[in-house]
Amino acid sequence: MSKRAITAFATALCLGAAAAAAAKPPLREVPEISDGIFTIVVANEIRKKCDDIDGRIFKGIGEIRRLRARANELGYSDDEIRAVLDSDDEKERMRARGRVYMAELGLNYDTPGDLCRLGRLEISNKSAIGALLRAN
Repeated sequence: MSKRAITAFATALCLGAAAAAAAKPPLREVPEISDGIFTIVVANEIRKKCDDIDGRIFKGIGEIRRLRARANELGYSDDEIRAVLDSDDEKERMRARGRVYMAELGLNYDTPGDLCRLGRLEISNKSAIGALLRAN
């Protein structure tokens, strides 16, 4: 293979990789990552606001690491992941999603005790959210 052919091949590989990277959807639109972040956010909110429920901190940290590794596998950089986690818009989007989720269960985020009821329900249902929580 000539030097010119090798250069053309390398350029094509780089352009293909750049096109693939540019074609990936925003991280917030990747369901397995977005749903995982939602699970962690809800569990953390419950943990912080309910005296009778603790978080399984190490399990939560493990889930965060798993999500980060998966996002990296999908081609997202740590900076892209951090941008989603630190975004006020994303935090508000997660809160809104949580309010809808609670409403579907007949609960209201703004009603005292409903967030704790959600936590106990998630624990009893052995859901992904409940797996990150422990009742005292």
